[in-house]
Amino acid sequence: MRLSDLLPFNNIVIQCHDNPDADALASGMALHWYFAKQGKQVRFIYRGNNKVQKSNLVIMLTELSIPVSYEPGFDGFDEEPDLLITVDCQYGQRNVTQTKAKNIAIIDHHQLTVALPELAEIRSNIGSCATVVWDLIRSEGLDVCEDKNLATALYYGLYSDTNRLSEVSHPLDRDMIDSLNPGIQRSLITKMSNANISLSELKITGKAILDFEFFEDHNYLILQAEPCDPNILGVISDFSLETDKVDVCLAYFVSQYEIKFSVRSCTKEVHANELAAFLADGLGGGGGHILKAGGSLRPEKLDKDPSELLKERMKEYFDMFTILYTKDTVLDTSSMPLYEKLPQEVGIVRLADLFPAKTQIEIRTLEGDVVITVEDDSYLMVGIEGEVYPTSEEKIRSRYSELHRPYSRKVEYSPSIKNLATGQRIDVMQYAQAVVSSGGGLIYAKPLDRSVKIFTQWDEEKYYLGNVGDYIAVREEDEHDIYIIKKHLFPLLYKQVETVS
Repeated sequence: MRLSDLLPFNNIVIQCHDNPDADALASGMALHWYFAKQGKQVRFIYRGNNKVQKSNLVIMLTELSIPVSYEPGFDGFDEEPDLLITVDCQYGQRNVTQTKAKNIAIIDHHQLTVALPELAEIRSNIGSCATVVWDLIRSEGLDVCEDKNLATALYYGLYSDTNRLSEVSHPLDRDMIDSLNPGIQRSLITKMSNANISLSELKITGKAILDFEFFEDHNYLILQAEPCDPNILGVISDFSLETDKVDVCLAYFVSQYEIKFSVRSCTKEVHANELAAFLADGLGGGGGHILKAGGSLRPEKLDKDPSELLKERMKEYFDMFTILYTKDTVLDTSSMPLYEKLPQEVGIVRLADLFPAKTQIEIRTLEGDVVITVEDDSYLMVGIEGEVYPTSEEKIRSRYSELHRPYSRKVEYSPSIKNLATGQRIDVMQYAQAVVSSGGGLIYAKPLDRSVKIFTQWDEEKYYLGNVGDYIAVREEDEHDIYIIKKHLFPLLYKQVETVS
């Protein structure tokens, strides 16, 4: 859905969830700004039993002039509005008081839990609804940085919903941070952040820490807090992780509307973002960084007590993996079929054509940001799912043939490159040229019947995850070159070599 799809409507009401947080207020403010620019009659409201009282949100409402009104008994205009847009929530959920309207639209970043109307934009893998709205406005050719208050609100919306940006995982969230950074009011962000914990929340923090549960078989800690601002969970888990012998920490609370959790890790064998995604799988959403992550579960999707479920999933996570350090591992290939790599069309970008040699650049992808220095022979390879990785001219010339045409493929997120000295950002796909691999590389491979974490000989600090059904592979010519190939990609990349009996 595009925001311009909503322009045929004139009387528009934007409604965020009851007891709104910073993300909901920022997202609604941005939509109000957009529709007011289009000359629409627009109102931004929230309902429910409680008016905003939290100190940081009161500062946000006042200092940023957010045009929202508390309307617990709201009845719309003289007649039902042409369009009601629920933002940072979904019409029909328990956390938003229902308002009647002729038409309904939904803009959200949470897990889908209701039947969607025709007009809807749900992006469950994005860190904040503010990011979703920012991207929708950007797609209409408008720049929210025209209004410093709005830019600051959107930044603070993401900042708050991702525990001070520590749980940002999607590159679109990082794109918004880069876009808004020059124009935000940093002193106000600091002021709101330092008004984030009330005395009652300080008590919640202390009580949660006193009631910890420690599981010494895998050195992890679980702490349950009373319902609070999600940032308090970050405070609890950050502090608790400093405890001796604690490698992983999970802090959470259970409310009527959601189960919110925060994950921390200080061991290379557990990536916090991966654990968060596992805890939320099928029940909500989770993500973040390797060391810090978080997420939420939807109560209506749970079939048991959430505390019991989280304990079960934590135990399941730690029990399900085999950890391999490939420099010390030799696989038994006697029962592993031999496969040959298929010719595959991919894209290449010669970085020296875009940046001078010795330029430091940041490559942004779904997998994260990678910083490299451009050399004369530096290339970027673009895979079949938009994944990118640096390579050299020598490797390309020895393994690929040019097709003399652009490389075009639809991907979830188009990777980009940033010149760290100037801030200039370039869309990789605009410059990618098609090449085809010669194929022929031989590997032994078989599907996994148990999940593994592999520390390769190339990177002993970061593991690669293989789930049941993915393939574990080892190159024929190097018994320590062991790696994972995702199950949906394997038949696209390899074919079995027929052996002579």
